Amino acid sequence: MEKSIVYFSKKITPEGIVNIYNHLGKELKGNVAVKLHSGERGNQNYLRPEFVKAIVEKLNGTVVECNTAYDGARDTTEKHKELMKEHEWTKYFNVDIMDSEEEKVLDIPNGKVIKKNYVGKNIEKYDSMLVLSHFKGHPMGGYGGALKQLSIGVASGKGKRYIHCIGKENGSYEDMFNVDQLKFLEAMADSASSVVKYFGDNIAYINVMCNLSVDCDCCGVAEDPCMKDIGILASLDPVAIDQACIDLIYKSNDPGRDHFIERVESRHGVHTIEAAEELGIGSRDYELIDIDE
Repeated sequence: MEKSIVYFSKKITPEGIVNIYNHLGKELKGNVAVKLHSGERGNQNYLRPEFVKAIVEKLNGTVVECNTAYDGARDTTEKHKELMKEHEWTKYFNVDIMDSEEEKVLDIPNGKVIKKNYVGKNIEKYDSMLVLSHFKGHPMGGYGGALKQLSIGVASGKGKRYIHCIGKENGSYEDMFNVDQLKFLEAMADSASSVVKYFGDNIAYINVMCNLSVDCDCCGVAEDPCMKDIGILASLDPVAIDQACIDLIYKSNDPGRDHFIERVESRHGVHTIEAAEELGIGSRDYELIDIDE
């Protein structure tokens, strides 16, 4: 089996995102959803609209998000829309809160932990998806990249809670934080696999390794970055791109590397990647191609 290809560039610029996307040789056609993290109110690390403007415009894409399962500025459609305006997403782009009205259930017959995934029904509007992720740490998942964006990111508010509660219907907020950690990570892999299978070949991934905090963009009060920026990666394989990012962290000689790794390892974060590979949506065996050379 051929290794998955992951492209890499140190040029963390709007033009750099377009350039690395072009190297994929993949034309995302039709109505394109650009799934990204809009940033919780107060968060200082999320990718800004101006930074992604060139790639969204190239794809004539719609910025898509879903509501959260925790209290904050994005847990209802009304509040989420207000924050999208506040963070200037609506200034530049068409924005769609995909679970603003209804949900859609994606079946996961081979799921390790969960057998269905609740996503925003508006996913039906889109022919293709660019998963544009800010790679960083995460308080529960250990790290956040393409697989988290596919799973928790695309899930509806209800779906996020369902994943966190490893398939418990109507789980409480407290239930979300009192579950078997490895099963939670497997539930993320399960839900990610359903979105990959929904779009088939019409999906691509870009991970931006900047503002490398151990905390997610969902944190209103996040730690400042502990490492220097590394670069941008792109692939057609969500497993390979996340594994490549993790490997770049481990290979780094940055003084903050150990702090980042502690966050990943203490939450067993790589298990999401392992589970996703076992589900057949990608490979941890990849070739990293530096497009700057």
